[in-house]
Amino acid sequence: MGLHHSDLPKDIIALLRKGAVIPAHPLALNANREFDRARQRVLTRYYVDAGAGGLAVGVHTTQFAIRDIGLYEPVLQAAAEDARAWSDRPMVMVAGVAGQTEQAVAEAKIAGSHGYHATLVSMGALRGQSPEQLIAHCRAVAEEMPIIGFYMQSAVGGIDLDSNFWREFSNINNAVAIKMAPFNRYKTLDVMKGVVAAHAEGRITLYTGNDDHIVADLITPFDIPRADEIVRLRVRGGLLGHWSVWTRKAVELLDRVHTVVDSGADLPLDLAALDARVTDCNAAFFDVANSFHGCIAGCHEVLRRQKLLETINCLDPNEGLSLGQAEEIDRVYAAHPDLSDDDFIADNLERWLA
Repeated sequence: MGLHHSDLPKDIIALLRKGAVIPAHPLALNANREFDRARQRVLTRYYVDAGAGGLAVGVHTTQFAIRDIGLYEPVLQAAAEDARAWSDRPMVMVAGVAGQTEQAVAEAKIAGSHGYHATLVSMGALRGQSPEQLIAHCRAVAEEMPIIGFYMQSAVGGIDLDSNFWREFSNINNAVAIKMAPFNRYKTLDVMKGVVAAHAEGRITLYTGNDDHIVADLITPFDIPRADEIVRLRVRGGLLGHWSVWTRKAVELLDRVHTVVDSGADLPLDLAALDARVTDCNAAFFDVANSFHGCIAGCHEVLRRQKLLETINCLDPNEGLSLGQAEEIDRVYAAHPDLSDDDFIADNLERWLA
């Protein structure tokens, strides 16, 4: 057995369970589509100073293709080293693992060697396998590291998974959280029903990955029946590509949600109304009009405008902004200026570049 969640530092497991802003860390590339180590460091410093509670590296937003060109370990190592060097406050470090079981287990070992605390298990490569095989895959990764389940939307390669799957996943002792990102209310509820059926709500923390309903996920109490009782679940944080941009404002949002929810006070309508506004911004960043083709490049474009990145390049030269996407980003910038953290970045950029 490798790292068990009971072995994690107490401040890390407390932070994970309280709920945190965990940005999905993008990949900085130069004009030649080569890894830009210096700009990668700038991004990490930005997330740390913005108040993010963790970082997710090697995930979809980091680009799965890093595995094909030998960048998986260097990119994981860079984020871990840069975060530790920049601040000594606790941060939950999450490594994405992908591929067939042998590859995913090997990636989990790499993550553990660089001080990561959990793995986010992407199962897109296992399409066509039975639910039993998928659970066996998750159990194998959990032998090496605490695992975070990942319900990825089918539009970007996810697999449909029912509540029985999530019940079996939740029974894995080294499962600590689930990122719900099916972009579908029915399927999000399937995750919750599985967690409750497994009596795992005390061990597994729910994180939103539903970029189309971020605020709604965070503010909604979810009442799930179990036998003759009702179990109330809360989504406590987010592990999101959307939160790779305007991160300082995301931290302020989650802090406000936690304050309201934990106090038991009535939900302010202006907080609830933020759901539509944040989703509007996400539609531009993630290129919803073009079936998410420019979802990574869109986030890069925001970071480029803020001078955190020098290019919007992706590893695949066919990935970039879609026609009209830049104009959509212009529109949401103008429509929702209070959701941007441009001023925060301008005040700190010189220090991050040093």
